[in-house]
Amino acid sequence: MKHAICTVAAAPMRKEPSHKTEMTNQLLFGETMEILEIRDEWFRVRSMYDNYEGWLTHHLIDDVEKDVAREPLQFVCSDLINSIQYFDQLINAPMGAALTGFKTESGTLWDDQYSFGGMYRSFEQPSREEELLETAKKWLNAPYLWGGKTFMGVDCSGFVQTVFKVHGIRIGRDAWQQAKEGEEVELSSIKTGDIAFFNNPDGKIIHVGILINASEIIHASGKVRIDKIDEEGIINLQTGKRTHQLHSMKRFF
Repeated sequence: MKHAICTVAAAPMRKEPSHKTEMTNQLLFGETMEILEIRDEWFRVRSMYDNYEGWLTHHLIDDVEKDVAREPLQFVCSDLINSIQYFDQLINAPMGAALTGFKTESGTLWDDQYSFGGMYRSFEQPSREEELLETAKKWLNAPYLWGGKTFMGVDCSGFVQTVFKVHGIRIGRDAWQQAKEGEEVELSSIKTGDIAFFNNPDGKIIHVGILINASEIIHASGKVRIDKIDEEGIINLQTGKRTHQLHSMKRFF
């Protein structure tokens, strides 16, 4: 097996080949990967979507041909939960799951054994700022989970990456990677959908969120929430305390 595809709703990707180690990411249903190394039941893989690497077990994936794995992604699940049928079994695929090999006429996926019955978006569909914000607000009150990328648990950069993925905009997985991309903008000229980055006292990028306007941001901090933002950073709407120091803002569309 040299290439594989995720066949569960969300596969935990770990830092080392052990269930006891840190979950650094999740691969969502239909996302493809390259196999880099095998240790017993553990596979070290590289995501074909964002080149993120980590370990997962063979139970969560199946092999696919190289051309399927490397096929440019065209369709993604756009609702929080989306129905995929595998013979007589149901898979509840999360928002951002990849519809690899999707045939719009029949609804079947890459090997015709999976059929899709949910909401989806095509990467060819143009996205407006209001639509991206509507997608982001579906996540409100989703709990924070380090390495998570679903509404059952998501981290700050996983939230941003998945929302943008639904709208056909490919960005990196971690906040520091995302901060290297896009076009820099000032708070005075931001528009809905711009991304704000935040740093610690050492200058390291540690947080990211999506700007609603020049004074509001939606981000995953404890849970997905809407807070105030100004030239210095985020102010918690409930406590009035400053929580994150503003580093920079970028535009991606």
